[in-house]
Amino acid sequence: MYKILSLLESIIFLALAIIHFNWVAGNKWGFDEALPTNERGERVLNPKKIDSAIVGFGLLLFCVFYFFKSSIVDLHLPALVLNYAGWVISTIFIVRAIGDFKYIGFFKKVKQTPFAKMDTKVYSPLCLFLGVVGILLELKDLI
Repeated sequence: MYKILSLLESIIFLALAIIHFNWVAGNKWGFDEALPTNERGERVLNPKKIDSAIVGFGLLLFCVFYFFKSSIVDLHLPALVLNYAGWVISTIFIVRAIGDFKYIGFFKKVKQTPFAKMDTKVYSPLCLFLGVVGILLELKDLI
């Protein structure tokens, strides 16, 4: 079961990385809905292509981490990576799911924008899922 969960995390992170690299390449599919806006429809964030590339590479690293964690390929990662990376990744996504209490996350105040609706239905639940599964995988290693 843990192997399946690790692979699922890896696949999700790969898909998210591909979406971000797609934005770097100039495709705008999903881009506008992925950025929080205020009540007037003005973007709160204005990322550049380099920002999407950095996030894409980070997501790709998370993908690789969970792929190796699945033990399909026997690669010995440094103990520091094995002991802490999963906790860091999980924390990032749990914090993202909780949000900033204004524009993103389950506790946001701005709830009627196109981003906010997608965040409630897709983005925050996905982040919570990634974080909780990551924690389960880390707890398995402690047992």
